[in-house]
Amino acid sequence: MVVTVEHIAVNVEDPVAMASWYCEHLGMQVVRKGDPPANMHFLADATGRVILEIYNALPNDVPDYATMKPLVLHIAFVSESAQSDFDRLVAAGARAESDGVGQNADGDHMAMLRDPWGLTLQLCQRVEPLP
Repeated sequence: MVVTVEHIAVNVEDPVAMASWYCEHLGMQVVRKGDPPANMHFLADATGRVILEIYNALPNDVPDYATMKPLVLHIAFVSESAQSDFDRLVAAGARAESDGVGQNADGDHMAMLRDPWGLTLQLCQRVEPLP
Protein backbone atom coordinates (compact mmCIF):
# COMPACT_ATOMS: atom_id res chain seq x y z
CA MET A 1 0.00 0.00 0.00
CA VAL A 2 1.31 3.44 -0.94
CA VAL A 3 0.05 6.49 0.90
CA THR A 4 0.97 9.99 -0.30
CA VAL A 5 0.80 13.30 1.49
CA GLU A 6 -2.24 15.31 0.45
CA HIS A 7 -1.47 18.53 2.31
CA ILE A 8 0.17 20.03 5.37
CA ALA A 9 -1.92 22.33 7.56
CA VAL A 10 -1.13 25.14 9.97
CA ASN A 11 -3.48 27.07 12.23
CA VAL A 12 -2.77 30.80 11.76
CA GLU A 13 -4.16 34.08 13.01
CA ASP A 14 -5.16 35.64 9.67
CA PRO A 15 -5.49 33.08 6.86
CA VAL A 16 -7.07 35.56 4.43
CA ALA A 17 -4.17 38.05 4.58
CA MET A 18 -1.61 35.24 4.74
CA ALA A 19 -3.04 33.53 1.64
CA SER A 20 -2.93 36.81 -0.25
CA TRP A 21 0.73 37.39 0.73
CA TYR A 22 1.76 33.83 -0.14
CA CYS A 23 0.08 34.10 -3.54
CA GLU A 24 1.57 37.51 -4.33
CA HIS A 25 5.09 36.92 -3.04
CA LEU A 26 5.66 33.16 -3.17
CA GLY A 27 3.73 32.33 -6.35
CA MET A 28 1.22 30.09 -4.60
CA GLN A 29 -2.34 29.73 -5.83
CA VAL A 30 -5.59 29.25 -3.92
CA VAL A 31 -7.10 25.94 -5.06
CA ARG A 32 -9.90 25.80 -2.49
CA LYS A 33 -11.14 28.02 0.29
CA GLY A 34 -13.80 28.06 2.96
CA ASP A 35 -15.96 30.57 4.72
CA PRO A 36 -15.54 32.31 8.07
CA PRO A 37 -14.88 31.80 10.81
CA ALA A 38 -12.05 29.38 9.91
CA ASN A 39 -11.34 30.99 6.49
CA MET A 40 -9.58 27.83 5.33
CA HIS A 41 -7.35 28.26 2.27
CA PHE A 42 -5.64 25.44 0.38
CA LEU A 43 -2.60 26.90 -1.39
CA ALA A 44 -0.77 25.05 -4.16
CA ASP A 45 2.82 25.71 -5.10
CA ALA A 46 3.79 26.44 -8.71
CA THR A 47 4.00 22.72 -9.50
CA GLY A 48 0.53 21.99 -8.06
CA ARG A 49 2.16 19.07 -6.26
CA VAL A 50 2.55 20.59 -2.79
CA ILE A 51 -0.51 21.88 -0.92
CA LEU A 52 -0.42 24.01 2.22
CA GLU A 53 -3.64 24.49 4.16
CA ILE A 54 -3.90 27.59 6.32
CA TYR A 55 -6.90 28.24 8.52
CA ASN A 56 -8.02 29.72 11.83
CA ALA A 57 -9.99 26.76 13.17
CA LEU A 58 -8.78 27.14 16.75
CA PRO A 59 -8.37 30.90 17.34
CA ASN A 60 -7.23 30.40 20.93
CA ASP A 61 -4.62 27.84 19.90
CA VAL A 62 -2.60 29.58 17.18
CA PRO A 63 1.02 28.71 17.92
CA ASP A 64 3.42 31.58 18.56
CA TYR A 65 5.40 30.88 15.39
CA ALA A 66 7.59 33.95 15.89
CA THR A 67 9.13 32.44 19.03
CA MET A 68 9.75 28.99 17.55
CA LYS A 69 13.30 28.20 16.52
CA PRO A 70 13.46 27.96 12.71
CA LEU A 71 14.57 24.33 12.82
CA VAL A 72 11.50 23.36 14.90
CA LEU A 73 9.14 24.29 12.06
CA HIS A 74 9.72 25.89 8.69
CA ILE A 75 8.34 25.76 5.17
CA ALA A 76 11.09 25.36 2.59
CA PHE A 77 10.79 26.81 -0.91
CA VAL A 78 12.98 26.05 -3.91
CA SER A 79 14.70 29.18 -5.17
CA GLU A 80 16.69 29.69 -8.34
CA SER A 81 18.31 32.76 -6.79
CA ALA A 82 18.20 32.63 -3.01
CA GLN A 83 19.77 36.06 -2.55
CA SER A 84 17.36 37.90 -4.85
CA ASP A 85 14.36 36.05 -3.39
CA PHE A 86 15.62 36.81 0.12
CA ASP A 87 15.94 40.53 -0.68
CA ARG A 88 12.55 40.61 -2.45
CA LEU A 89 10.73 38.90 0.43
CA VAL A 90 12.30 41.16 3.04
CA ALA A 91 11.14 44.16 0.99
CA ALA A 92 7.64 42.61 0.96
CA GLY A 93 7.43 42.40 4.76
CA ALA A 94 9.28 39.21 5.68
CA ARG A 95 11.88 39.44 8.45
CA ALA A 96 15.38 38.07 7.99
CA GLU A 97 16.04 35.21 10.39
CA SER A 98 19.52 34.47 9.02
CA ASP A 99 22.29 36.86 8.08
CA GLY A 100 21.40 36.73 4.41
CA VAL A 101 22.08 33.67 2.32
CA GLY A 102 24.61 31.12 3.52
CA GLN A 103 26.21 28.14 1.83
CA ASN A 104 26.28 24.65 3.37
CA ALA A 105 28.90 21.92 2.95
CA ASP A 106 27.07 20.54 -0.11
CA GLY A 107 27.27 23.91 -1.87
CA ASP A 108 23.56 24.67 -1.41
CA HIS A 109 22.59 28.28 -0.78
CA MET A 110 20.09 28.62 2.08
CA ALA A 111 18.36 31.42 3.94
CA MET A 112 15.78 31.67 6.72
CA LEU A 113 13.11 34.34 6.97
CA ARG A 114 9.86 34.83 8.82
CA ASP A 115 6.69 35.72 6.97
CA PRO A 116 4.80 38.77 8.32
CA TRP A 117 2.96 36.44 10.78
CA GLY A 118 6.15 34.90 12.20
CA LEU A 119 6.12 31.52 10.42
CA THR A 120 9.62 30.55 9.28
CA LEU A 121 10.33 30.20 5.57
CA GLN A 122 13.50 28.67 4.18
CA LEU A 123 14.86 29.41 0.73
CA CYS A 124 16.76 26.50 -0.83
CA GLN A 125 18.96 26.97 -3.88
CA ARG A 126 20.34 23.46 -4.16
CA VAL A 127 23.20 22.15 -6.26
CA GLU A 128 21.34 18.82 -6.51
CA PRO A 129 17.57 19.34 -6.29
CA LEU A 130 15.59 16.94 -4.14
CA PRO A 131 13.70 14.41 -6.23
